[in-house]
Amino acid sequence: MNMNISEVVVFIIYLVFMLSIGIFFFIKTRNGGEKTYFLGGRQMGPWVTALSAGASDMSAWVLMGLPTSIYALGLGQVWISVGLAIGYTLSWIFQAPRLRRFSIVANDSITIPQYLTNRFLSKSKVLQIICAVVFLVAYTIYAASSVKACGTLFHTVIGIDANVAMYIAAFIIISYTFLGGFSAVCWTDFFQGLLILAALLIAPIFAAAMLDTSAIAPVEAGYWNPFASWTDIVSGLGWGLGYFGMPHIIIRFMSLESQKSLKKSAKIGIAWTLIIVIFAAIVGVVGRMFLGYDDVVNENSLVFINMVRKIFPGIVSGILLSAVLAASMSTADSQLLAAASAFASDVYKPVFRKDKASDKEMLWAGRIVVLAIAVVALLVASNPNSGSIMALVENAWGIFGASFGPAIMLSLFWKRFNFQGAVAGILAGAIVDVGWFIYLKSATNIYEIIPGFIAGLVVGVAVSLITKAPDKDVEELFDKAVAYDE
Repeated sequence: MNMNISEVVVFIIYLVFMLSIGIFFFIKTRNGGEKTYFLGGRQMGPWVTALSAGASDMSAWVLMGLPTSIYALGLGQVWISVGLAIGYTLSWIFQAPRLRRFSIVANDSITIPQYLTNRFLSKSKVLQIICAVVFLVAYTIYAASSVKACGTLFHTVIGIDANVAMYIAAFIIISYTFLGGFSAVCWTDFFQGLLILAALLIAPIFAAAMLDTSAIAPVEAGYWNPFASWTDIVSGLGWGLGYFGMPHIIIRFMSLESQKSLKKSAKIGIAWTLIIVIFAAIVGVVGRMFLGYDDVVNENSLVFINMVRKIFPGIVSGILLSAVLAASMSTADSQLLAAASAFASDVYKPVFRKDKASDKEMLWAGRIVVLAIAVVALLVASNPNSGSIMALVENAWGIFGASFGPAIMLSLFWKRFNFQGAVAGILAGAIVDVGWFIYLKSATNIYEIIPGFIAGLVVGVAVSLITKAPDKDVEELFDKAVAYDE
């Protein structure tokens, strides 16, 4: 391996900086309670919220998986970027304002499962437990993709064993999430969001400027045609559905300090994401022309890494490659915290402790879950048969969007939606998503989130209509949330 000392030094400085943020917020918020640790006390500003939401969304797959997919398969894969841009924009415009208001009115809910239960004024813990189980499974898979990306980066750049690299990265991520909670996660994600943006802007522009047009290798027929396959178009656009049910992203909507800040945050977040997904696609296209096709690059998702190392000197490449760390860590920390908050607030406290757990006990319960999920994610990532970075993200993204997306949107916009419909819709979405992936994905080439989302929506509506309408106080809560103003 070609190790560059300057890159290594930059990596170390970057990791120490991230860890210091966790220590700072541990000291600052150590006397805070459950709401402070899991939701930052609803005191997040628009810039931090917008960039942390975007950074927690755009994990290493946006720098490694997506560009490599376009690099290898052509412009048909660009529909993923289009779907993500549309979905994220619609989520900020339609979902974010209502979710923040509804979560406050619904007994100041601090997690998505808690919100869905409080929205229907239900005393049943069934919904919270189902959500928590889905969280634990899906987030473990999702976090594994981020850890795997860190291992690939360190192995490629420094030459150390990929598994050892995964443990180092996981230790840093666990540390600042474990210590500082939501505030630490949001602030680290804020800085990491800026770094990801800079890296995606700089790398393809310099690569394009250095291209020797006379030496570009020919590509197969159809590479430049984005309309070659209708399944690529449908599946790519289907990625946008995931945003409506992605807990670690939409939890940011609930953390904002005011509805006024939300409008500003929406503009920042949408602009950031549009730039990111556009330039991620450009990295793939320019990378194909700049590097030529290489099976090793494709198999290990190395387009961005190889491009940067070929163009820039050590210090600059180290800074830009830190964006891969940033993308990996900013998603993994948010996933760990979301899963921990779901288990601690929605299972441990109400089920095991019968709502008798103290704030301190809740904090430690959440921290232990962070540690447990990270360990399992490490085991998944280190398994050579676990799949590519993009495949792991695709699986987790699909089950979240299909299960939670329809239920959350119906809860925000349909007064007749009831508790039974929410439970049935979440289960139907998850089951159809997993079933389609196992039995029909290879035959149809249709992304499983699409049939899963449709199933969750149809079943949620149907069950709500054939069961008892919500009680008057539930309908009043809906009206109060719609009219809520600070």
